[in-house]
Amino acid sequence: MKIRIVSSRDEILSLNPNEKVIHFAFRPSNKDVFLLVEICPRLEVVQLPKSYQKTISKSMEMFLGMQKVQLIEGDVWGHRKDINEYYTVPPSVITKIRNMKAEGIPGENIAAKMTKESKLSPKMILYILNRKQFE
Repeated sequence: MKIRIVSSRDEILSLNPNEKVIHFAFRPSNKDVFLLVEICPRLEVVQLPKSYQKTISKSMEMFLGMQKVQLIEGDVWGHRKDINEYYTVPPSVITKIRNMKAEGIPGENIAAKMTKESKLSPKMILYILNRKQFE
């Protein structure tokens, strides 16, 4: 699974319309989020660092909810945007999540364990766990 890193407003217009998971590496305005949803109609998740998430307005949270886009708090640790515009969740993490799900381990327990191992947020782990393509 790939997470598209968007580090400036200028990049929003050049996004692929098929993007499903976006990580904002800057503090987006309401206008930026509206534009993002317009450009990427298949969008499923917007991830923001914790400090930026606190500044998102309630109306923007409601707008994303109506568009069926999850707003997730989290970061992409150790990713260098100058090398690659995507952060790729390692296949080993996906495999571990899949194996734990097959063992019948509850989602919250999987998220807690894999957050420590992968540095992904618990909500991102739960998103990966509940994806339709995952099964």
